[in-house]
Amino acid sequence: MNSPRNVLPALVLALFAATATAVAADWETIEPGGETVCSQGTPFRFYVREADPQRLLIFFNGGGACYSAETCAVGREGDAPTYRVDATAEWGNDPRVHSGVFDLAHPENPLREWSQVFVSYCTGDVHLGDAEQVYVREDGSEFTLQHRGMVNARVALEHVFERFAAPGKVMVAGGSAGAIASPVMLAEVADAYPDARLLHFAGGGFGYRMPPPVQLWRHWGTIDALRGPVAAGGFTEETMTLVDPYLAVGKALPEVTFHIFDHAYDAIQEGWQRLLGYPADLLPGLDANLADLRETLPNVRSFVARGEFHTLLRYDELYAHVTNGVRAVDWVAAIARGEAVEDVHCGEPAHCRSLPSE
Repeated sequence: MNSPRNVLPALVLALFAATATAVAADWETIEPGGETVCSQGTPFRFYVREADPQRLLIFFNGGGACYSAETCAVGREGDAPTYRVDATAEWGNDPRVHSGVFDLAHPENPLREWSQVFVSYCTGDVHLGDAEQVYVREDGSEFTLQHRGMVNARVALEHVFERFAAPGKVMVAGGSAGAIASPVMLAEVADAYPDARLLHFAGGGFGYRMPPPVQLWRHWGTIDALRGPVAAGGFTEETMTLVDPYLAVGKALPEVTFHIFDHAYDAIQEGWQRLLGYPADLLPGLDANLADLRETLPNVRSFVARGEFHTLLRYDELYAHVTNGVRAVDWVAAIARGEAVEDVHCGEPAHCRSLPSE
């Protein structure tokens, strides 16, 4: 396993490197209080913009993860947390500091007329935790961290369900950590909106090819926090892979198509694979994960893009990226219209590694 010290700095910098300033809009900041909390005990916030009440985007933000004293620690010199610590703009947890579908002035934005909900991510648990965890530093000192991502997400969703009573079309989307959580959140949304047309989009989270991440599920309290079809799948910390929630939810919601977007050699996903002890080029594992999903589920569409960029919907990459003549924004726009899209794949490794401009 490569030393975490070689990987952590790059992952930390990547949390913020692609953040851009979007045009300010009428976003409302919601600070629900109660049981919601960020990792260090600071307030959890999410953001709502009301537009067309019949078309609703619920986006789960990404931003790393943590599962050890080295990856979770904050506050001392030399600490390098590998996740977004607070639900603030400074930590990338505000739609107004992002571009992509949150750039409401962009004429090609396929979701600019939609009502939008931006669920912040500040718990280091890919939105799937409900645990208080004590971590021990090398010097023996302890600190407590709140992995309450599932609690935060469900409170945000309850607010959404009350505020938007009967949308006709709902897109559940996520980037990175939010992409990993997206099938779980889709099932929760389906329970609340049985008559809505449900759409799914996951960006930058499906390339991880590894055994079940037992330590992560255990530290985050994920298995006990699950409910619905994923809980009914009978998974344990030792058996649940990152593909399994898709399989469970896909069987329960056969009418929904999963839309999965990943860059073939996403540098951040490859960095996490090294950190977790499974160093590998991303593309073979990504292709294998997609093949596993398609063995069971017919309604899977994927866009395997050229290059090393990470995620899509928060960045200008949405408008700039082209693979095999297909623009990423056109693919997303078709999904938003409820149309069927074709799979896109960059092809051979040499072509997949090249930048779209090459």
